[in-house]
Amino acid sequence: MPITTGDTLPNEPLFRLGEDGIEEIRLVDASSGKKVAVFGMPGAFTGTCTAMHMPSIVATAEQLRDKGVDEIVVTVVNDLQVAKAWAEATGATDAGVTVLADPSGAYAKAVGHTFDVPAMGFYGRQTRHMMTVENGTVTAMVLEENSGVCDMTNGKALLDLI
Repeated sequence: MPITTGDTLPNEPLFRLGEDGIEEIRLVDASSGKKVAVFGMPGAFTGTCTAMHMPSIVATAEQLRDKGVDEIVVTVVNDLQVAKAWAEATGATDAGVTVLADPSGAYAKAVGHTFDVPAMGFYGRQTRHMMTVENGTVTAMVLEENSGVCDMTNGKALLDLI
């Protein structure tokens, strides 16, 4: 069943490459005592994610923090190296946006928002969404109706929501 407002985040691990190697992060724990903005995207270096979605988050990151967001997280169904390279290439790293990899898609499946587009080689990709999370609980959830756009789930939309 897809996660929605009022639900607790799943305990599935996400990953990133840190200075000391691979770091395992569980958002349910990482959001303890914090207000976290979580953006789910189909994948790093894909058209809409790279050209529109991530730039909207990078552009609004400071404003989101001014509105009380402690951390901004983007999750993608990719391996750690691709997620890290994409975060650096898009300016997410410099903007303080945390990009987490979901290499097996286990987190995306646990959240319950996945899709397949075999013609593009997309299997078990994460549906485009955004949510606010406080202490592991989803306080707001917006699911994009079309994975090729980010009208309802971009940085400005979250600013308007909170």
